[in-house]
Amino acid sequence: MRRREFISFLGVTAGWPSVLNAQSRERPLRVGVLQGQPETDENFRAFRMMFVDRLRQLGWTDGENLRIDYRYGAGDAASMPAAAKELVDLNPDVILAITALAAMAIRQYTLSIPTVFVQVGDPVVLGLVTNLARPAGNITGFTAFNYDIGGKWIETLKDALPNLAWVAIFFEPGNPSSTQYTVAVEAAAAKMKLRLVPVSVRTVADIGSAFAGFADVSRGAIIAMPVGTIVQHRKEIITLAAQYHVPGMYPLRLFAAEGGLMSYGSDIGDQYRGAAFYVDQMLRGMKPADLPVQQPTKFSFVINLKTAKALGLTLPGALIARTDEVIE
Repeated sequence: MRRREFISFLGVTAGWPSVLNAQSRERPLRVGVLQGQPETDENFRAFRMMFVDRLRQLGWTDGENLRIDYRYGAGDAASMPAAAKELVDLNPDVILAITALAAMAIRQYTLSIPTVFVQVGDPVVLGLVTNLARPAGNITGFTAFNYDIGGKWIETLKDALPNLAWVAIFFEPGNPSSTQYTVAVEAAAAKMKLRLVPVSVRTVADIGSAFAGFADVSRGAIIAMPVGTIVQHRKEIITLAAQYHVPGMYPLRLFAAEGGLMSYGSDIGDQYRGAAFYVDQMLRGMKPADLPVQQPTKFSFVINLKTAKALGLTLPGALIARTDEVIE
């Protein structure tokens, strides 16, 4: 299904009356939500509220004709299987899987419960679906990035920092998405003759050790991958980047909003609103296989000028002119 056709489809079906509601069933329908990050993460809480608000607009209210059950991970792969199994054992009618870690964990325990994912890199590479247009299984959803965005991160850093000589890549070992992003970053770095410094992050201690070991920080920068452990420990990364005066390019706006220098990525909120529509359609009986995986079409470039000033940077006017948002 082409995106234009899909948008038209949304407009038509959004007004369909619900055929599966509390009045026609003995119990409310049940939606399970598995989040890769802890419940206390404020940004993910805001995204979840976007999902719940959109469901309400579509006629589904938690506590009335719908019950939503939440389970959370700790931002790493090890914490997900138990939470995923617990959620699947509740036998919800539909599951929302937030992040690739959550989607892959759900995949281990059910091939039948309709599932929608958000904030996933390449679901084909991850083995979640075999085809974006026709997922052909019980899972579909919304991708966060095209992996080629890794090249854009490098190019933008070079535009901002003409004397840039090296870039440290913060990644999560064992996460397939880290590998895919790294391929694009490496290609762009080689083209610009930049040295790459891989930083494997399993714990907070790994972050501190990396910054302490950086040499010639005046010509360096960092890139943070949009994967579980990195997002979970973003505050530590941003704080140490400020302490060591290392500029950073980040994958999500929330990094820049919390003090990171720059971010370039897709509109995450759109994914959650779209996911609510997909959940709505599945609650009404549509199969995940008939709902194509949606890729982002709108990306946002954000610069935190307060951080730039603190780092002693004067960013090119042409670069600032390209921004979608400037945080002052």
